[in-house]
Amino acid sequence: MCVVPDTAAGAEHAGSDLRVWLIPRPALFELLNTGERVVLVSAPAGSGKTFLLRSWIAAEGLEDRAAWVSVGRQERDAQAFWLSVLDSLRATRIGSGQVRELTAAPDLDGATAVRRLLEDLRSLPEPVWLVIDDLHELQAEEAVHQVELLLAGAPPELRLVLLTRRDLRLGLHRLRVEGGLTEIRAEELRFSVGESRALLEAAGVRLSDGALESLVARTEGWAAGLRLAALSLANDPDPERFAAGFSGRERAVAEYLLAEVLERQPEEVTRLLLRTSILERVSGPLADRLTGCSGSERILCELEDAGAFVVSLDAERSWFRYHHLFADLLALELRRTAPQELPGLHAIAAEWLAEHGYPIEAIRHAQAAENWGLAARLLADNWRFLYLDGRLATGRELLSGFPDGMAATDAELALLVARDKRVVGSLHESESYLALAERMSRSVPEDRRVRFQVAVLLVRLSLARDRNDPDAVAGAAQRLLALAASPQAIEAGVGEEGLRATALLDLAAAEMWSGQLEAAERHVEQGLKDARRIGWPMLELQALSYRAFVGMVRSPAIGEQRARGAIEVARAHGWEDTAWAAGSAYVALGNVTLWRGQLAEAEGWLDRAELVVRGFAEPTTAMTEPTTAMMLYVDRAMLEFVCGRHEAAMTAHGAVESIQQGFARQHGLATRAQALKLGMLVRVGETELVQRALDDMDEDVRAGSAMRVVQAALRLARDDPEGAAAALAPIFDGASLIDSPRWNIQALLLKARVEDALGDAGASSRALERALELAEPDGLLLPFLLDPAQDLLERHARLRTTHASLISEILNLQSGHPPTARPEHAEPLREPLSESELRVLRYLPTNLLASEIAGELFVSLNTIRTHMRRVYSKLGVHSRGDAVRRARELGLLSPSSPRR
Repeated sequence: MCVVPDTAAGAEHAGSDLRVWLIPRPALFELLNTGERVVLVSAPAGSGKTFLLRSWIAAEGLEDRAAWVSVGRQERDAQAFWLSVLDSLRATRIGSGQVRELTAAPDLDGATAVRRLLEDLRSLPEPVWLVIDDLHELQAEEAVHQVELLLAGAPPELRLVLLTRRDLRLGLHRLRVEGGLTEIRAEELRFSVGESRALLEAAGVRLSDGALESLVARTEGWAAGLRLAALSLANDPDPERFAAGFSGRERAVAEYLLAEVLERQPEEVTRLLLRTSILERVSGPLADRLTGCSGSERILCELEDAGAFVVSLDAERSWFRYHHLFADLLALELRRTAPQELPGLHAIAAEWLAEHGYPIEAIRHAQAAENWGLAARLLADNWRFLYLDGRLATGRELLSGFPDGMAATDAELALLVARDKRVVGSLHESESYLALAERMSRSVPEDRRVRFQVAVLLVRLSLARDRNDPDAVAGAAQRLLALAASPQAIEAGVGEEGLRATALLDLAAAEMWSGQLEAAERHVEQGLKDARRIGWPMLELQALSYRAFVGMVRSPAIGEQRARGAIEVARAHGWEDTAWAAGSAYVALGNVTLWRGQLAEAEGWLDRAELVVRGFAEPTTAMTEPTTAMMLYVDRAMLEFVCGRHEAAMTAHGAVESIQQGFARQHGLATRAQALKLGMLVRVGETELVQRALDDMDEDVRAGSAMRVVQAALRLARDDPEGAAAALAPIFDGASLIDSPRWNIQALLLKARVEDALGDAGASSRALERALELAEPDGLLLPFLLDPAQDLLERHARLRTTHASLISEILNLQSGHPPTARPEHAEPLREPLSESELRVLRYLPTNLLASEIAGELFVSLNTIRTHMRRVYSKLGVHSRGDAVRRARELGLLSPSSPRR
């Protein structure tokens, strides 16, 4: 059993729990009660910071209003820190109803957690205290900065108490100047003689006034020294001598107490403390395995009850940790007395932790034991789940713990490096390590061969997708699906349904960017169904983001709706600023809003997308999801150009070209992106540069519709409208069709300018009218910014046109005014309007009579009246004005925007 005070006084005063150490400190309690919104308790180790706050919380009855967070040793995982903050707040009476749950995700950004937390706590009904203990252990710089953001933005009802051994750069000087900071430092924390007497007597120790004063003087009121002294004094035959010889320096105290306290414990307690000092946390069964004895859980509980620097980590008291200072001392003593036992202890710990489902801790101990094979196997088995569960940073940290060069001799470790390099965008290195792993595949044990093959196919599939190689994706996906369904994979425990969802979604991505939209949508829907059935939200988000891209190509409205749905899923799990699939949804929304001319909103979405897409990247030239990044930078180039930032537009085009160089096949946007770049160069007068680029181009590319538009723009810029018309002719006579209404608008605008230059006003007007007709349903305003044609629009507006409102909106946008917002949540029509009905609808906002509309459309008045009745019926209205308003709500007509 552990040593507890056994004198008569000790038997009277020693309690069965930690409360024996909770000493009232009235002066400090008053400081805490009257303190400002932020209280900093900063002092060296063992100064009593933790016990002060625990005593105060207990004395004030704040147990249900105080959230307690203890920062882990050298905590570098910002995600783990913020999740613990949220969990602790949710455990309070008030926080349980205010603070939303946050789910772990790949590279979860703490800024998201802080922002959500501030939103949740904005309207607290009464004060809540958040105590962050051992804040100095927070090693992640971004997390420290995020704590600063929390301090700056917290509402008055959220009281923050920071316990730390040293001051961190948290912007406390601003709070100090503003009078918003209360500080408690080592001087205030030092125990007085009276407080020291109370502490010792609570542990069953009584000293003479002289001995007590000597002990307090030597420890300078250091709380940890007093507590350690109390443990030894309780069983020392001459407590007065012990107190008189006590050292006041932290290092000297630690060394002295190691001998005087630890050596006075029974052998079984000493053995347990030393042999378990290798652990970050310890349980009774784990300690039993390390000591070879039973009863460890009882000993740990008794040590905690005695205040012997053992702290339980859960309500059931099944897991414990040692006070950090005490753990350091125990580890030092173990290295001093039995260094030869360390590898064996780590090996035992690794085996027990692996057997009981704690792979991360098991890997760390296997590495410490230099059992590299076990460590590699455990990491290989858990890498995919680490990624999908949001612990990629932990996986990469563990991978870095292997000796340099070991991947060259271990197939599974080489494959892990390949997976890691792909995640951070280093595709060439990933492919090299994959090839190395496959060359060494015969060295993989037979019972792990299927698992290894599955991992190889996952890497191949991801690399093929990143390389934009649809054939390779299809082949890898088919092999993976077949292997995942095989009896061998099921027997090996790797035939999980998540593999099918992954294969389907990667296949859909390849099909999407190669223009196979129907196949892509089919596989996305199948992958989404699988992801939802097996309950993997990250795969669900990936499916939803791909679904948004497919929908965006079909219809901006559908793409927007799906992208917003994907973002809602990301927000529900706290992934909106971290998961690359959320970044893909941002790209889709950025594209939709950009084409609608909503430039400020588009820039916001694209900025968020870029942060996510570049979030995992290691070198500056790498990025995750290069196929998605391709669209991001195409959109960025167009946005920068229409905003007048031409140099930034060319930089974005450079990124597009750099990404394309890494593809096995040309991306579906590559030719269009090149045409956009050349068209922009024409606009800024770089005609010679454009001509050289066209001359160097393959004939089949130059003859395509995208480059015909460039050639026409170039010839028109050189005052050659006849040549421009000849370049455009194959587009409009059907020989070189444009299959996208978006890009067709651009060609029609250029045709309108060419016909005007040729003096054919009618042909020019008809081309412009057709461009407006294509733009109207989805509000596609971007082409009119890329190729303004302002004079033609103003002239056309003076005619009796069905698109007066749209022209007004375009001219407003060209003059710098934002477009009128389009409705987002109008109830859709049960029966869509026919093409004929849509043509009539576009005349309704004008002042034309029904007979005049009939003349414009070359149909009878009765036909117009029939169409109008059908339009009213489908829109659910009874008048022309109501029909116009309803059509604008549905996005069938451009919003009314009188020119300013």
